Amino acid sequence: MAEKKIRLTKRDRWSVCWRSTFLQGSWNYERMQNGGYAFSLIPAIKKLYKTKEDRAAALKRHLEFFNTHPYLASPIIGVSLALEEDNANGTAIDNATMSGVKVGMMGPLAGVGDPVFWYTARPIIAGLGASLAISGNILGPILFFVLWNVMRIAFMWYTQEFGYQTGTKITDDVSGGLLQKVTRGAAMMGMFVLGTLIERWVTIKFTPVVSRVKQSSGAYIDWNKLPNNPTAIRDALQQWNMGKGLSLTEYKVTTLQDNLDSLIPGLAALLLTLLCMWLLKKKVSPIVIILGLFIVGILGHVIGLLG
Repeated sequence: MAEKKIRLTKRDRWSVCWRSTFLQGSWNYERMQNGGYAFSLIPAIKKLYKTKEDRAAALKRHLEFFNTHPYLASPIIGVSLALEEDNANGTAIDNATMSGVKVGMMGPLAGVGDPVFWYTARPIIAGLGASLAISGNILGPILFFVLWNVMRIAFMWYTQEFGYQTGTKITDDVSGGLLQKVTRGAAMMGMFVLGTLIERWVTIKFTPVVSRVKQSSGAYIDWNKLPNNPTAIRDALQQWNMGKGLSLTEYKVTTLQDNLDSLIPGLAALLLTLLCMWLLKKKVSPIVIILGLFIVGILGHVIGLLG
């Protein structure tokens, strides 16, 4: 009578998926995510192997160097589950094969995670939550937390299941052009989203006065003629906003920033962003760029160029 094969249940695989959330909890400079990877597989290894020696050997082969995007590790974990299951059921799979599959997948998948998650999904969801939070709506941070984690956990579970069901065949997809197309499309989308956020998050205000014109009588609020009592504030507000729409000052001052905004709003912020991107392309250190922006900002404020 043939021995009954050991199979990982859905509950076993979910335990592995949940543990993979902490993949970088023991990140180290020598082997990076190896500790988190082995930690994730512990429920499956306990189910598949009965002796202490077999479990130790399985953990040891997964303590080799491993590093990829933390969410894109899930399909690799799924493949490892399939290989370990086959190995426990008598299929001869050596350590080199298991290690080779991990090494072959972690490189291409690492390049997919950043443009998809950090440059596209996260800015979109964070922008949605921030727009609500800025208006004082408490749902802003709650919405960001819920949407991000639902998306993240769902992605990790279904890609792990895909890796488990596909097994080593997934490497055929990785070596093809599909991932390159996904990466390029996600990168383009991410750059588009970041571009729309420039005007919102990058602020430059040039303060030099271009013109200062005295307005005609009746076009501004004459503060000297307002009553000397608390109703003066009410009267001023009525003249400025609710009633006649009068100016608050006797002189109409136009700054350099007003002229730039009348031409192309956000132009200075866009040019500064493009300059930083060009410097990064020229291999200038991000720390140097940040320090340079601090210095330019402080000096610009001291000499009266920047607000």
